[in-house]
Amino acid sequence: MQDDEHLRTLAERVGEHVDGLDGVLHSIGFAPQGAFDFLEAGWDDVATALHVSAYSLKALSVAALPLMPNGGSIVGLTFDARFAWPVYDWMGVAKAAFESTSRYLARDLGPKGVRVNVVAAGPIRTTAAKSIPAFSTFEDTWGKRAPLGWDVQDAEPTARACCALLSDWFPATTGEMLHVDGGVHAMGQ
Repeated sequence: MQDDEHLRTLAERVGEHVDGLDGVLHSIGFAPQGAFDFLEAGWDDVATALHVSAYSLKALSVAALPLMPNGGSIVGLTFDARFAWPVYDWMGVAKAAFESTSRYLARDLGPKGVRVNVVAAGPIRTTAAKSIPAFSTFEDTWGKRAPLGWDVQDAEPTARACCALLSDWFPATTGEMLHVDGGVHAMGQ
Protein backbone atom coordinates (compact mmCIF):
# COMPACT_ATOMS: atom_id res chain seq x y z
CA MET A 1 0.00 0.00 0.00
CA GLN A 2 2.98 2.28 -0.28
CA ASP A 3 3.34 2.00 -4.06
CA ASP A 4 1.62 4.99 -5.65
CA GLU A 5 1.83 3.41 -9.10
CA HIS A 6 -0.08 0.33 -7.92
CA LEU A 7 -2.79 2.54 -6.46
CA ARG A 8 -2.92 4.82 -9.49
CA THR A 9 -3.47 1.86 -11.84
CA LEU A 10 -5.66 -0.26 -9.55
CA ALA A 11 -9.00 0.57 -11.19
CA GLU A 12 -7.60 -0.02 -14.66
CA ARG A 13 -5.98 -3.34 -13.75
CA VAL A 14 -9.02 -4.66 -11.86
CA GLY A 15 -11.28 -3.32 -14.63
CA GLU A 16 -9.61 -5.72 -17.06
CA HIS A 17 -11.28 -8.58 -15.14
CA VAL A 18 -14.58 -7.19 -13.84
CA ASP A 19 -17.02 -4.44 -14.76
CA GLY A 20 -17.04 -3.00 -11.27
CA LEU A 21 -16.91 -3.70 -7.56
CA ASP A 22 -19.67 -3.87 -4.97
CA GLY A 23 -17.18 -3.55 -2.15
CA VAL A 24 -13.62 -3.63 -0.92
CA LEU A 25 -12.16 -5.22 2.21
CA HIS A 26 -9.15 -3.48 3.76
CA SER A 27 -7.20 -5.96 5.86
CA ILE A 28 -3.78 -4.38 5.70
CA GLY A 29 -1.71 -3.61 8.75
CA PHE A 30 1.99 -3.42 9.47
CA ALA A 31 4.35 -1.82 11.94
CA PRO A 32 8.11 -2.34 12.18
CA GLN A 33 9.29 -3.97 15.40
CA GLY A 34 10.52 -0.61 16.70
CA ALA A 35 6.93 0.68 16.72
CA PHE A 36 6.08 -1.80 19.49
CA ASP A 37 8.13 0.19 22.00
CA PHE A 38 6.06 3.32 22.55
CA LEU A 39 8.62 5.52 24.29
CA GLU A 40 11.64 4.45 22.24
CA ALA A 41 10.10 4.25 18.75
CA GLY A 42 11.64 6.51 16.14
CA TRP A 43 9.64 8.52 13.61
CA ASP A 44 10.58 6.26 10.69
CA ASP A 45 8.94 3.25 12.38
CA VAL A 46 5.93 5.29 13.49
CA ALA A 47 5.53 6.83 10.02
CA THR A 48 5.59 3.39 8.41
CA ALA A 49 2.94 2.11 10.84
CA LEU A 50 0.69 5.11 10.15
CA HIS A 51 1.19 4.97 6.39
CA VAL A 52 0.55 1.26 5.96
CA SER A 53 -2.05 0.80 8.71
CA ALA A 54 -4.11 4.02 8.47
CA TYR A 55 -3.47 6.19 5.42
CA SER A 56 -3.78 3.10 3.23
CA LEU A 57 -7.55 2.97 3.93
CA LYS A 58 -7.98 6.36 2.26
CA ALA A 59 -5.55 5.46 -0.53
CA LEU A 60 -7.29 2.16 -1.30
CA SER A 61 -10.74 3.73 -1.13
CA VAL A 62 -9.85 6.49 -3.59
CA ALA A 63 -8.14 3.98 -5.91
CA ALA A 64 -11.19 1.68 -5.91
CA LEU A 65 -13.79 4.46 -6.20
CA PRO A 66 -13.89 4.47 -10.04
CA LEU A 67 -14.96 0.82 -9.85
CA MET A 68 -17.99 1.72 -7.70
CA PRO A 69 -19.87 4.27 -9.85
CA ASN A 70 -23.22 3.16 -8.38
CA GLY A 71 -22.03 3.05 -4.78
CA GLY A 72 -20.76 0.20 -2.69
CA SER A 73 -19.16 -0.69 0.60
CA ILE A 74 -15.70 -0.41 2.06
CA VAL A 75 -14.97 -2.44 5.18
CA GLY A 76 -11.78 -2.34 7.22
CA LEU A 77 -10.47 -4.54 10.00
CA THR A 78 -9.31 -2.98 13.24
CA PHE A 79 -8.44 -3.86 16.82
CA ASP A 80 -10.52 -1.45 18.91
CA ALA A 81 -8.17 1.49 19.45
CA ARG A 82 -10.20 3.19 22.18
CA PHE A 83 -7.86 1.55 24.68
CA ALA A 84 -4.11 1.45 25.28
CA TRP A 85 -3.57 -2.28 24.85
CA PRO A 86 -0.50 -4.02 26.26
CA VAL A 87 2.32 -4.37 23.70
CA TYR A 88 0.30 -2.74 20.86
CA ASP A 89 1.91 0.70 21.25
CA TRP A 90 2.21 2.67 17.98
CA MET A 91 0.10 0.11 16.14
CA GLY A 92 -2.70 1.11 18.50
CA VAL A 93 -2.18 4.75 17.55
CA ALA A 94 -2.22 3.74 13.87
CA LYS A 95 -5.49 1.85 14.41
CA ALA A 96 -7.00 4.93 16.10
CA ALA A 97 -6.04 6.91 12.99
CA PHE A 98 -7.49 4.12 10.83
CA GLU A 99 -10.81 4.26 12.68
CA SER A 100 -10.94 8.04 12.38
CA THR A 101 -10.08 7.79 8.68
CA SER A 102 -13.07 5.50 8.19
CA ARG A 103 -15.39 8.16 9.62
CA TYR A 104 -13.99 10.89 7.35
CA LEU A 105 -14.32 8.55 4.38
CA ALA A 106 -17.92 7.81 5.41
CA ARG A 107 -18.56 11.55 5.35
CA ASP A 108 -16.92 12.18 1.99
CA LEU A 109 -17.95 9.00 0.15
CA GLY A 110 -21.52 8.81 1.46
CA PRO A 111 -22.82 11.28 -1.16
CA LYS A 112 -21.35 8.92 -3.78
CA GLY A 113 -23.35 6.03 -2.31
CA VAL A 114 -20.32 4.36 -0.71
CA ARG A 115 -20.61 3.12 2.87
CA VAL A 116 -17.46 2.86 5.00
CA ASN A 117 -17.39 0.76 8.17
CA VAL A 118 -14.86 -1.10 10.28
CA VAL A 119 -15.00 -4.40 12.14
CA ALA A 120 -13.23 -4.45 15.50
CA ALA A 121 -12.30 -8.08 15.81
CA GLY A 122 -10.91 -9.85 18.80
CA PRO A 123 -7.44 -11.36 18.41
CA ILE A 124 -7.14 -13.85 15.58
CA ARG A 125 -3.99 -15.83 14.96
CA THR A 126 -2.91 -14.47 11.57
CA THR A 127 0.36 -13.77 9.83
CA ALA A 128 0.12 -10.15 11.01
CA ALA A 129 -0.44 -11.27 14.62
CA LYS A 130 2.84 -13.18 14.54
CA SER A 131 4.71 -9.88 14.15
CA ILE A 132 3.21 -8.40 17.34
CA PRO A 133 5.51 -9.02 20.32
CA ALA A 134 3.77 -10.92 23.12
CA PHE A 135 0.61 -11.50 21.06
CA SER A 136 0.01 -14.43 23.38
CA THR A 137 -0.96 -11.83 26.02
CA PHE A 138 -4.23 -11.41 24.11
CA GLU A 139 -4.60 -15.08 23.22
CA ASP A 140 -4.24 -16.24 26.81
CA THR A 141 -6.85 -13.92 28.33
CA TRP A 142 -9.37 -12.95 25.66
CA GLY A 143 -11.47 -16.10 25.83
CA LYS A 144 -11.71 -15.81 29.61
CA ARG A 145 -12.99 -12.21 29.40
CA ALA A 146 -15.40 -12.76 26.49
CA PRO A 147 -18.96 -13.57 27.65
CA LEU A 148 -19.48 -15.51 24.40
CA GLY A 149 -16.01 -17.04 24.51
CA TRP A 150 -13.35 -16.51 21.86
CA ASP A 151 -11.26 -18.80 19.69
CA VAL A 152 -8.15 -17.13 18.25
CA GLN A 153 -8.05 -19.83 15.57
CA ASP A 154 -11.57 -19.09 14.26
CA ALA A 155 -11.76 -16.19 11.81
CA GLU A 156 -15.27 -17.11 10.66
CA PRO A 157 -17.26 -14.77 12.96
CA THR A 158 -15.17 -11.83 11.77
CA ALA A 159 -15.46 -12.91 8.13
CA ARG A 160 -19.24 -13.16 8.44
CA ALA A 161 -19.46 -9.63 9.84
CA CYS A 162 -17.35 -8.32 6.97
CA CYS A 163 -19.56 -10.13 4.44
CA ALA A 164 -22.68 -8.67 6.04
CA LEU A 165 -21.28 -5.12 5.91
CA LEU A 166 -20.15 -5.61 2.31
CA SER A 167 -23.63 -6.85 1.35
CA ASP A 168 -26.75 -4.75 0.85
CA TRP A 169 -28.07 -5.84 4.28
CA PHE A 170 -26.77 -2.58 5.84
CA PRO A 171 -27.86 0.04 3.29
CA ALA A 172 -28.02 2.90 5.79
CA THR A 173 -25.01 2.09 7.97
CA THR A 174 -21.78 4.02 7.55
CA GLY A 175 -19.06 5.36 9.82
CA GLU A 176 -19.70 2.49 12.20
CA MET A 177 -17.39 0.22 14.19
CA LEU A 178 -18.94 -3.22 14.61
CA HIS A 179 -17.41 -5.28 17.43
CA VAL A 180 -16.87 -8.96 16.77
CA ASP A 181 -14.90 -9.84 19.88
CA GLY A 182 -17.03 -12.19 21.93
CA GLY A 183 -18.28 -9.19 23.92
CA VAL A 184 -14.97 -8.11 25.49
CA HIS A 185 -15.53 -4.49 24.38
CA ALA A 186 -18.55 -4.24 26.69
CA MET A 187 -16.91 -5.70 29.81
CA GLY A 188 -15.15 -3.73 32.53
CA GLN A 189 -11.81 -4.76 34.00
